Amino acid sequence: MEPWLKIYTTRNPAEASIIQGMLEENDISVQMLNKQDSSFNFGYIELYVTGHLKETAKQLIDKNLLN
Repeated sequence: MEPWLKIYTTRNPAEASIIQGMLEENDISVQMLNKQDSSFNFGYIELYVTGHLKETAKQLIDKNLLN
């Protein structure tokens, strides 16, 4: 079984959801780990993909964030 690798970190829940949706539209399974405190909104949201898809996912994120 392949490990899940962190590919993106943000404090913005909307940004995390958009990136997750974009990756899933490109057939990349994504796990979102929300480490934010619900009362005070500090902490991070992390996105993970399986190891063999890490580079593809990073390229898609970079391409879409630059546009």
